[in-house]
Amino acid sequence: QVKLVESGGGNVQPGGSLTLSCAASGSKDSINAMGWYRQAPGKERELVALSHNDGTTDYAESVKGRATNSKDNGENTVYLQMSNLKPEDTAVYYCYTKLRNALGLWYQWWGQGTQVTVSS
Repeated sequence: QVKLVESGGGNVQPGGSLTLSCAASGSKDSINAMGWYRQAPGKERELVALSHNDGTTDYAESVKGRATNSKDNGENTVYLQMSNLKPEDTAVYYCYTKLRNALGLWYQWWGQGTQVTVSS
């Protein structure tokens, strides 16, 4: 069974920076994509950043220029660096991965989530 361990959340002042990390373990299935979604109170879960095995990364418009998602394929780990944080970045951030099993079937897995609060 896939296990995603997230770390790095917390309280940050507006304009500050943080780095979230997520390590995947427990499965020999191939990881195709790995990244982050977030969910603010009363809002739907939304994409933040998602890195694919082809080297491309998708970013939400709201974080472009402020976020960098780095995927370490050898360690099955992804790092989200965010700068110039705004109060509207406050949310629970969920690690996400898309995998492919030995039968060629795709499936996805979510982390437990880590709270990020941007406030003065």
